Amino acid sequence: MTAFKALGLEENLLKAIADMGFETPSEVQEKAIPILLERETDMVSLAQTGTGKTAAFGFPMLQKIDVKSRTTQGLILSPTRELCLQITNEMIAYGKYMPGLNVTAVYGGASITDQARQIKKGSQIIVATPGRMKDMIGRGLIDISKIEYCVLDEADEMLNMGFYEDITEILSHSPKEKSTWLFSATMPKEVSTIAKKFMHTPVEITVGTKNVGSDQVSHEYYLVNARDRYNALKRLADANPEIFSVVFCRTKRDTQKVAEQLIEDGYNAAALHGDLSQNQRDLVMKSFRARQIQMLVATDVAARGIDVDDITHVINYQLPDEIETYTHRSGRTGRAGKTGISMVIVSKSEVRKIHTIEKMIQKKFISKEIPSGMEICEVQMFHLANNIKDTKINHEIDAYLPNINEVLADFSKEELIKKVFSVEFTRFLNYYKNSKDLNIGGERNFSDEEAKDSTRYFINIGNKDDFDWMSLKDFLRDLLQLGKDDVYKVDVKDSFSFFNTDTTHQELVMGIFKDFKLDGRQINIEISKDTGRSKGRSGGGGGGRDRGKRRGDRNDRGDRGGNRGDRGERKGSFKKRSGGSNSSDKPAFKGKSRRGSERPETKGTGGRRRRKD
Repeated sequence: MTAFKALGLEENLLKAIADMGFETPSEVQEKAIPILLERETDMVSLAQTGTGKTAAFGFPMLQKIDVKSRTTQGLILSPTRELCLQITNEMIAYGKYMPGLNVTAVYGGASITDQARQIKKGSQIIVATPGRMKDMIGRGLIDISKIEYCVLDEADEMLNMGFYEDITEILSHSPKEKSTWLFSATMPKEVSTIAKKFMHTPVEITVGTKNVGSDQVSHEYYLVNARDRYNALKRLADANPEIFSVVFCRTKRDTQKVAEQLIEDGYNAAALHGDLSQNQRDLVMKSFRARQIQMLVATDVAARGIDVDDITHVINYQLPDEIETYTHRSGRTGRAGKTGISMVIVSKSEVRKIHTIEKMIQKKFISKEIPSGMEICEVQMFHLANNIKDTKINHEIDAYLPNINEVLADFSKEELIKKVFSVEFTRFLNYYKNSKDLNIGGERNFSDEEAKDSTRYFINIGNKDDFDWMSLKDFLRDLLQLGKDDVYKVDVKDSFSFFNTDTTHQELVMGIFKDFKLDGRQINIEISKDTGRSKGRSGGGGGGRDRGKRRGDRNDRGDRGGNRGDRGERKGSFKKRSGGSNSSDKPAFKGKSRRGSERPETKGTGGRRRRKD
């Protein structure tokens, strides 16, 4: 609070900031707010998505307008309906202690009559998309001849979407002496042009470097044949059971197609694109924010309204036509101080684009391989183990325990564990047994994946211990006192991880981690089965502290937001087929679908799976 007060904000805004739990202003807020409060000036602000830009222009605008007047004094233009609504809600929250404040959202897909009625009551601030705003000005429903402040938010994206003429038309109805504040993630030539045309000696502030990606995001690319792109997407999802992602496609048609395939193959997925109605888009975003959807397949235009802090992965199913757009995509993750991963699935002909993007964002991509079937099986098995460990006991089953105990009385603890895991794991294992290598350069069986001189390890630390792949690799390398390339294939999951060393280091690794503790917690390490070697264990303990209920608890029903086909439900892993007379004696896998899909069929716990047959 003291830090925000030092920026020059008044008490009514500081109270709203306290209510929202903000403590420290972001860099763009620290740089922009004092300048915009102290003087009337134009401004160009370059900052990545998710850095707090709305507050950077929102607080100064709210402090400067006269809430006692019914005249429209502030205009904020944004590229999409979703972003328009998001900014409107944030402005209302910021101004909650400003009696008489009226902020109106103006966007297509909603009643123009209702919007005009609200503006007529007196809106000091209008937040609008360019198309609807131009339409309402043309009809004489909005008067912006007396506005004092105009914000062009996500300016580069508005211009990419072809709104240059609309913006020009809109601003021609505004006074020349107004202050114009332009906020953008990148600075292509078109943004420079609009700044020169509509702004007078603007102050320029930059957070980071122009067009450079966030330091919170790591960048990976996977090289596959074009025909294997969809199967690669599913493998990446299966290898990250806690995934909460946005999958980007270039066109609305591809977006719909990929989403429908994912749903058909049992994933909690949905499409977000311009052909959906506003109601459908609202339902999809509501489900996504509620974590009912794990994989949101979106076009670049539709994704501009996504403002969710906990997205773990951005997956570029196809690279964008405009390379600058990659910055916007990767900015969907790694927000609010959290780390994220941007994955790119590419064919040989697209590899050169990776090098172009590297130069633009000044970040190196890591070349990684699509996980083998066995690697996925192992990840999913430990994911199931963690789910079992973290599951709260439902005492409604207590009445049935005597009979259950009687049925299972002849089995030891070890036998019961083996049986529980075998029920589910065997199906996954059988499904992936003959899966091919999707990486370009070979199609060997997964049983031959690991080189004979390499050992893969499982270790019970992960994201929840504040590790990402880079920090875990550094931690292991320093602890084991190995060279920088001696620890490799590091894959960090929520509460466990995998890594490789040459087999010559196996004895060293197992010895170092014998009775090893991190922050007082016993660390367990095992040799992974997918090396073809017997499993060894170092260290004791109960496998780690209780981690509580998992983040991102998935509801049993996934909202498809207008998608066709069956509803996919995917909570947890290794689920059996629901319904049908043969569901008990067949593996719960679809095998190859009519689209050549490759995915065991799953369903949400306690949910329903509707079948076409």
